[in-house]
Amino acid sequence: MRRAPSIAPELPGYEFVSILGSGGFSDVFLYQQRLPRRRVAVKVLLTEQLNPSTQAQFVDEANLMAQLSTHPYIVTIYHADVAGDGRPYFVMEHCSGPSLAERYKRQNFGVEDALRTGVRLAGAIATAHSAGILHRDIKPANVLTNDFGWPALTDFGISSSLDEELPVQTISGSHLPAASESTGTGESQSVGMSVPWSPPEMFEDDPRPDVRSDVFSLAATIHTLLAGQTPFEIRGRSNGTLDLIGRIERGAITPIGRDDVPRSLVAVLAKAMATRRDDRFATAVDFARALQRVELELGYAPTGIDIPTIAGTQHGKPDAPAGDDETRARSVVSIAAQAPAAPAPARPRPATPAAPPAEPDQADATRVRGARVIEPGSAPAGGTPTGKAGPGKPSPVKEATIVRPRGSVRAQEPVAASVADTPDDSPVEGASGRRRLVLIGSIAAAVLLIGAVVAAVTLTGTDKSALTPTASPVPAKPGSVNSAAGVPVPVLEGTATSEDGSQVTFTVSNPAPLDGDVYRWARAETPNQPKLSTVADITVDGVVPGSTVCVDIYLQRTDGKISEANRACNR
Repeated sequence: MRRAPSIAPELPGYEFVSILGSGGFSDVFLYQQRLPRRRVAVKVLLTEQLNPSTQAQFVDEANLMAQLSTHPYIVTIYHADVAGDGRPYFVMEHCSGPSLAERYKRQNFGVEDALRTGVRLAGAIATAHSAGILHRDIKPANVLTNDFGWPALTDFGISSSLDEELPVQTISGSHLPAASESTGTGESQSVGMSVPWSPPEMFEDDPRPDVRSDVFSLAATIHTLLAGQTPFEIRGRSNGTLDLIGRIERGAITPIGRDDVPRSLVAVLAKAMATRRDDRFATAVDFARALQRVELELGYAPTGIDIPTIAGTQHGKPDAPAGDDETRARSVVSIAAQAPAAPAPARPRPATPAAPPAEPDQADATRVRGARVIEPGSAPAGGTPTGKAGPGKPSPVKEATIVRPRGSVRAQEPVAASVADTPDDSPVEGASGRRRLVLIGSIAAAVLLIGAVVAAVTLTGTDKSALTPTASPVPAKPGSVNSAAGVPVPVLEGTATSEDGSQVTFTVSNPAPLDGDVYRWARAETPNQPKLSTVADITVDGVVPGSTVCVDIYLQRTDGKISEANRACNR
């Protein structure tokens, strides 16, 4: 039974307006601040939770949020204090929009909106990681919407430091979650989490999450926005806590079930939710870049990754020690999408009986080692087909943040597939001798060619000025192929500058033309402003005469797949 909210405290300089929400340890109220005049959210610790452990945790949350408040996608904290009745509180930015949990339950997110939200939240999480902070409870309910319609990450109440032991809470046995069993001692050391979005390592006897654990939860959140349900929930089947934990440990991801979600995005989310941490993206920024590549593939303007510009730090801690009372400010820089680097020429490899497995972040990947997507109609261990919603109402999924005793749920050891890598080629005996013979033959041919030219000039009396070399086009070799999309890179044929120097034209060719192909290009300094061209002459206007102009040129198919970039410059 849901408890009644507490009474809002009297706070100097603030007028109470209404209750915003209630949690297990605190209530959140809406107040009107008198100066400066604005509406704010005030989080107040409950009276029954006034013990040293929860008070310390409450203070830690306020301090952590204060460190991250400059980020555009993290809720800003303004002030913290103790009310007249002894309850600690802190004053936060009021986000007037609904949480992501409220939004996805009303309507599934569009692909473009989900990608943009994912990149923005990845920047917020990377910012927390740079400050040495793990969030540990990323889920749709903990992402609000501010007045600009942007996502705002909040609720750092169970966060932990990357450099310290995992913090625990002491709770009474009567308050243990259903997934746990009381030890009968009356108290238990417990760890906070939200099961539907938690990685498998959180169910171990002694959980040790890291940055890849937050990446898992963020990917699970984006999957939820697209699917309208949590990643390991199966409609028409039991979805209790233990059911979800078992599927999470097995990596049995329920398919999104939408035709408009590209396979490349499914593969990115599956990699981020891999059972083994080593199979996931190493950082939140790596995950954001993978989402940016999907944006480019679909023809969307890539979303910038906002992270702090802190040099010479580790986990956001300056090299030089700072005093406890020192106020620190950090700026935020937006990282634009980078064109994928052209693949290096493949070294010859001996023939093998079977092709190596595809990389998980390729656009056509459907499976990632360590995470298994249950295809619609496939039968799991129970023999019941899964996939799209079946008849009947799904059992409810507990979305609240819970705390469980350490050791209450033992995780199964993930079975890692053994993949044997093909060894690199060893030097072939006698290859160096053949290279020397080829080099000597080339030199001899060059000498003979020069002699023939000199003889021709001497015999015919041709003026020496006629031998002045002239520019001649060199046939361009076909560009490399985007291994993920299978689209060849456009070839630069030449450049031309207008007489007044204000226009530069890049002429390109299509190595393997198909109906509907277009060129997608953007100036190197403004990658977020791409343009499309159906002709091979790409003209850049507004050029400063005499300056160097560089553009990134892609080839895009009618299905939205895009090649690697060919960066071309006029000098």
